[in-house]
Amino acid sequence: MSTEQNQSSFQSLGLSNDILRAVTECGYTTPTPIQQQAIPTVMAGHDLLAAAQTGTGKTAGFTLPLLHKLSSTKTEGKPIIKALILTPTRELAAQVEDNLNTYAKYTGLKSLVIFGGVGINPQINALRRGVDILVATPGRLLDHSRQGTVDLSKIDVLILDEADRMLDMGFIHDIKKVMKLIPEKRQTLLFSATFSSEIKALSQQFMQQPKLIEVARQNAAADTIEQRVYPVDKKRKRELLSYLIGSRNWRQVLVFTRTKHGANRLATQLTDDGLPAMAIHGNKSQGARTKALAQFKAGKLRVLVATDIAARGIDIDELPHVINFELPQVAEDYVHRIGRTGRAGSEGEAASLVCVDEHKLLRDIEKLTKNEIPKDVIPGFEPDPSIKPEPIQKPRTGRPQNSRRAPRQKRPDARR
Repeated sequence: MSTEQNQSSFQSLGLSNDILRAVTECGYTTPTPIQQQAIPTVMAGHDLLAAAQTGTGKTAGFTLPLLHKLSSTKTEGKPIIKALILTPTRELAAQVEDNLNTYAKYTGLKSLVIFGGVGINPQINALRRGVDILVATPGRLLDHSRQGTVDLSKIDVLILDEADRMLDMGFIHDIKKVMKLIPEKRQTLLFSATFSSEIKALSQQFMQQPKLIEVARQNAAADTIEQRVYPVDKKRKRELLSYLIGSRNWRQVLVFTRTKHGANRLATQLTDDGLPAMAIHGNKSQGARTKALAQFKAGKLRVLVATDIAARGIDIDELPHVINFELPQVAEDYVHRIGRTGRAGSEGEAASLVCVDEHKLLRDIEKLTKNEIPKDVIPGFEPDPSIKPEPIQKPRTGRPQNSRRAPRQKRPDARR
């Protein structure tokens, strides 16, 4: 087998037969670029700083070698926590644990996910029974630490997933607290969409000579995503959205709004238009969020309306449509949003409904992505040129959305 062929199969990466069997059953044969580079690096024991856009297969890039390492050293008796995976949101935590369960099918390794918004007692009982891998949001993990219900003193591997988003959400203080609870001698893996200055500073604090992997041009949108802007007046956005979804028979549409209230209102309006829709955001209970996401994934719900933070961790194969009902105020969030579609080589469409107030936001996005997005004016929805732009309301804190927020009394992971 040639070197090129070697690099194109999971067998060549040195994973155990138990893990390869589970991967094969999932129908995967060829590792993605991030997997080809990350898996051998992790298995060799190096610290790793990896920049990978959503949809590149990064979760398997760290779960597969982690399972390989732990299964090769597993001992008899009650499991103890040897690996900790920190994520910014409940949805992403649940998605990572779901991946672990799938790939660990034949290894005998046990994993557990813990996050806020649900009862703590079932989590305590599961921790008492013992787990090998713990997936957690920072706030709930520190709750368990304060109650003495989790032992992190035997951690060999720490993984920070979507570290850039954790910093954006103000988790830096919680991360530092967690670091004090785990051994200094450990392997640390940090995954981020970009190598920002904050991420580099974080890696210098907590990592030992990390290997660097960057699999996509920084802040680039996937080539498999067709992007388009639909100019429209703000008061006619909802009407145009319903028209696009209905007339083009779009199914499984993920729509982004800036606010929780706006997500609720839009979901109600779309449902009234005959397009079944539900909203997910931080004010929704975990049960409601899980139910909405499950129905959307199963194709029973046509439209899911989400805020940026609630949408992190939404991992749906071949999601065809992402729509920006409102452009994000931080250009990088546009890349995160549209990265929900066009995954793993599948084609996707990202549409943005842009009013006159958002022209500067659109220019910021095009500057960041180095890409002028095609404009398409729909007959009957032409913008009124006499309308003057109005300022877009800033977040209530008065800070930009990507500013580093000080810790608050309520935990971010229980709130979002």
